[in-house]
Amino acid sequence: MLRNFTPRLYQQTILGTAAAKNTLVVLPTGLGKTAIAFLMAAQRLHHYPNSKILMLAPTKPLCEQHQESFRQHLDLPAEKIVLFTGSVAPEKRAILWKEAQIVISTPQGLENDLINNRINMKETSLLILDEAHHATGDYSYVWLAQQYEKLSPHSRILALTASPGADMEKIKEVCQNLHIEKVEVRTENDSDVKPYIQKLNKNWITVKFPDEFLKLRQHLLDCAKSKLQEAQKQGYCNNINLTKGELLGLQRELQTKISEGERSFELLRSISLIAEALKVEHGLELLETQGLEQLYVYLKKLQRESLTSKVKAVQNLVRDLNFKSAFYLAEELKEKKIEHPKLQKLKEILLEELAKKEGAKAIVFTQFRSSAEQIVLKLNEAKISNNIFVGQAKKNGVGFSQKQQKEILDQFRNGEFQALIATSVAEEGLDIPSVDKVIFYEAVPSAIRSIQRRGRTGRLEQGEVDILIATGTRDEAYRWSAHHKEKSMFRNLETMKKEFALLDKRSAQTVKNEISALPKEDTLDKYMPQEKQQSVVAILADHREKDNKVVKELIELGFSVRTEQLISADYLISGKVAVELKKVPDFVASLLDGRLLTQARELRQNFEKAVLVIEGEEDIYTVRKVHPNAIRGMLAALVLDFRIPVLYTKNPQETAALIGVMAKREQDTSRDFSLHERKPQSMKEQQEFLVSAFPGIGVLTARNLLNYFGTIKKLVNASKTELVALEGVGEKTAERLIGLWEGEYGKK
Repeated sequence: MLRNFTPRLYQQTILGTAAAKNTLVVLPTGLGKTAIAFLMAAQRLHHYPNSKILMLAPTKPLCEQHQESFRQHLDLPAEKIVLFTGSVAPEKRAILWKEAQIVISTPQGLENDLINNRINMKETSLLILDEAHHATGDYSYVWLAQQYEKLSPHSRILALTASPGADMEKIKEVCQNLHIEKVEVRTENDSDVKPYIQKLNKNWITVKFPDEFLKLRQHLLDCAKSKLQEAQKQGYCNNINLTKGELLGLQRELQTKISEGERSFELLRSISLIAEALKVEHGLELLETQGLEQLYVYLKKLQRESLTSKVKAVQNLVRDLNFKSAFYLAEELKEKKIEHPKLQKLKEILLEELAKKEGAKAIVFTQFRSSAEQIVLKLNEAKISNNIFVGQAKKNGVGFSQKQQKEILDQFRNGEFQALIATSVAEEGLDIPSVDKVIFYEAVPSAIRSIQRRGRTGRLEQGEVDILIATGTRDEAYRWSAHHKEKSMFRNLETMKKEFALLDKRSAQTVKNEISALPKEDTLDKYMPQEKQQSVVAILADHREKDNKVVKELIELGFSVRTEQLISADYLISGKVAVELKKVPDFVASLLDGRLLTQARELRQNFEKAVLVIEGEEDIYTVRKVHPNAIRGMLAALVLDFRIPVLYTKNPQETAALIGVMAKREQDTSRDFSLHERKPQSMKEQQEFLVSAFPGIGVLTARNLLNYFGTIKKLVNASKTELVALEGVGEKTAERLIGLWEGEYGKK
């Protein structure tokens, strides 16, 4: 099934492992992770010729790259290797799935396809997950892998990454979430990959932190220290020399206390002080690693925000004497046009590198867009052809679509400019061409990001990586942080390999016995008499809820969930019962902005019964500065005026169980699930009932249509143009309606 490809020895070895066990493959960038993916796909299709292969990657450009590789090296018709992204309509994806043998997809859209039964995991014999280090927390990989393992009769998982991270717990989490049974790790020092490793020279290039910046830095340090000293007096900070990471950890800890109901003045004041210290910490990072211009823009932004913001941390910070001194000094130094020495050093490095050979290329990585823009100006002065490369989000008017990103990379590949000035968007998930030199404008403390950046050079021939370090700054700390994390990562991976090897030696029966001895998890079954169990209970969820854990929990509990755009409510559990779900903070926020009353009215208008579920363990009376009587008054209005009962759950698991019980209670086994259960009484209700049963038409839209056309006869005789002119009816809905009215019965 392969063409134009000869596998390397280490790829064959890894393939042997992956064919037998769910495998995590850790391989340096440029050594052919994608090749292992299509080798594995060929192997599974050989054994299961009628099955499908599913490959997931985080971004559309990376999916497109994989599709191109699979089509180039697998002897399959091009139309059998398809791409699923957000730009492909859900209906089209359902059609493509039926005919395809290999589907390459972004994970978020695929979740929705699985929820709505547009794809069938039972038909899939291999799940490949690229950039597998993302498989933590709530990332889509986690749930999709769980569903795949549960549904596929011939399941096999192949997870690929260049760097799973340094934290042993995170590596274990990735392995657990992806049901990994074996780990295959290769480093540049392993004998079977060494012949394919190009020499990579790593140079740490130091520049002197300007003396003019020292006084400015001291004002910022004194400002941050004063905030932490005050927090220490309040009893919520044990150390005034905390790093940025430690400050963020302390902030999370204090916010947890607030969510649990603690609202003392000392705690609230400490939260504000920590927020101030973090803002100053960011300013220090900008000054030390980027330059004066970036710091000045940031301080100026804080000053502007303080005039309109209600956030105490911003208001208090700009009034601080040390902050004011730092701002005025930054303004003074800016007028003298003192720039960070990294800019000049970067220009010198590039001029020297690009003069070495014709057509030489370089990538400059920087963490901040403002620095990227400043670098572009500096290189333009030196007549070094360059282009900036940033993400899609518009910041200060700058942002590139995926199409624009592709065009820039194609130009770079074709040699139309010499230097690509890129932010973190280029570190992962894009097909960046190999270059002669990679330059880090600043050191990064992350092992993953450091490895990803370096992997852009030294692929086909010797490469160089230069990392700019300002002496006596956090650049130096970040350098060693990344170095130690990288070493720790490989140590941890070797430990994981040994653990999996030990597991292999244990008998299958021993493992089976241990699993049997584990306490059984609670399921919905215990709340329902077994003789009344129903094969399928259907629940309709608003499509904006598809990323919600509740939808996934409902599917896990065995319910049939479909997502659509609902006019009101988050879940429909029958034609007459709707559920509105709110997290505790959102409940209070919707009370303040008036949304809650509007939503309550719509629920009563559209459904015979409605239920409000408030989810969370936070104290509802302390999440915002709202008088308790205002909350009590709203709860009373919901129950007494709107006749909407209010129920409480602690987490998504409890919410799903509650919605499931209600759905089971409402749906009678003797008839199919219908969104129109209540029999209409009056002529008006009967007309609304009939029109709202049409596809894509809810109760409110049905009323609008009847008010506009007057009779159902006039409605069904309306043209597409007349239908689309009405609010709530789009082109697709109009086409479906006309097709329904004019289609011959029994024909598809």
